[in-house]
Order: sequence, then structure tokens, then C-alpha cells
Amino acid sequence: MSLANIETTAAQILSTLPHDVTLVAAAKTRSAAEAEAALRGGIQILGYNYLQEAEQLKAEIKSPAKWHLIGHLQRNKAKKAVELFDMIETIDSVRLAEAVDRHSAAAGKIMPILIEVNSGREENKNGVFPENLESLLTQIAPFHNVEIQGLMTMGIYNPDQEKMRPFFRETRKLFDTITKKNIPGVKMRYLSMGMSDSYQAAIEEAATIVRIGSKIFGSRY
Repeated sequence: MSLANIETTAAQILSTLPHDVTLVAAAKTRSAAEAEAALRGGIQILGYNYLQEAEQLKAEIKSPAKWHLIGHLQRNKAKKAVELFDMIETIDSVRLAEAVDRHSAAAGKIMPILIEVNSGREENKNGVFPENLESLLTQIAPFHNVEIQGLMTMGIYNPDQEKMRPFFRETRKLFDTITKKNIPGVKMRYLSMGMSDSYQAAIEEAATIVRIGSKIFGSRY
């Protein structure tokens, strides 16, 4: 897709979203020029899966943007993640949260985080299983330099978004349940779910952040 088309498409997608839904442009493998085009279209947040790629592109991209980590984070890369990102959407263990908390304290910042829920209960995938979510939240909540701001999920991918809906619905129910519990240190502000093929269903199931890549940038080659 041309840079002009990326800019136009980004603006068009933004215009269709409810006012309370935030769009994260999932820019994995995209060039700095492509990311800049999306920003010109009105997008304000870039999402990256890999730290090395994000570090390189952050040095090249001149337009102002927020940066979200939307891929799995290894504990030994927590320091770099704290340096690069404005939010980490993929916290799924106490040990990972502790590493981010420790490096955030050293950097003098408080890192907003989302807890990744493995709503498909896939053993080979990242994320906390739904039945273990509350326990994880109560263990992370006392940390001083991370702030739990909501949940994120992927679901078991299917090009038919109706088959993604049950995973979004379950995560929304978890979000509502946790909100009602008023756990000290847990702020349920954001529900991040839905990608290019499924974001409409995700929004219908109360997503407040959608992560869209190929619909903005075109298919990867």
C-alpha cells in the first residue's frame, strides 16, 4: 500500500470508531515511513511486538507518538521495554511484573500495564488463564512502579470474527467482574482486544483499545 493510501486508510478507520475507542496501529515489520504515514492519518499510538524493531524505528520516526508493547516480553528485556514504551499490554506473570516494576523504579517512572488474558486457554500461548486472573492481579497490585490499567486478550485466531466473539465476551466479563471488586491498586480503564479481522466484534463486546495492522498498512509480503 502506498504511503498516501496508508494515511487515508488510517483516517478512514479512525472516523468509524466510537469516540471512546483508541486505535493502536500494529506496526510490526513496517518501515518508519509507513508508520509516519499512519501518524499523519491521525493515529497517535504505535504498537510493536519486538523491542529491537521498536528501538530502531523510534530513533527514525520524528512525529510525536505513544508507544505500546503488544508482543510478549521476556524478563531479561524488561529494562529496555521500560525505556522504550509508554504502556506494556502483555504482562502475564508476577515475575515479569516485578522486573518491569524494578526497572521502572530505577528509571523514576510508573509504567501503565495491561494484564494479558489467555482467553482461549491455549497451553502454548502467553497470558494468564481466566481462572487465575484475580490471584495475579492481587499479587501485582501492591507494586509501586507499575499501574494495572486493564486487560488485553488475543483469543484463538479465526478469520471469521464471529468465532472470535466468545473470547472477547469472556474477557469483557472478567473486566466487569474485576471492576466490581474494586481491588486496591487495580484500575480497570482499558480493554484491549480485536485486530484487523475482528475489531468490529471486539468493539461490540466493549473493547476500548483495538490493535489494527494489515487493515491500515496492507498485507505483509
